[in-house]
Amino acid sequence: MNILAHKPLAKKVEFDSNMMWVELTDGRKLGVPLAYFPRLLNATIEQCQLYEMSGGGSGIHWDEIDEDINVENLLMGIGDRTFSSYSEDLAA
Repeated sequence: MNILAHKPLAKKVEFDSNMMWVELTDGRKLGVPLAYFPRLLNATIEQCQLYEMSGGGSGIHWDEIDEDINVENLLMGIGDRTFSSYSEDLAA
């Protein structure tokens, strides 16, 4: 069962030193700690700003750092699900 009344869509993404701010088409603005997404946390500000919307705003994609974020998951508090494999990659 989906608890969201409408499918959330991203309109714009901004960053500060430790947060990602996602503006939704319905006017809400969601703040997410970059610590939830290690690839974004470790990326340069230039790399963070090179995103594209996917699925009409249902997702956010960063080609250069191989990151994809589902907007609905953000609203449910779900962070990077690949963190364990990403940590293993860094250790190798």
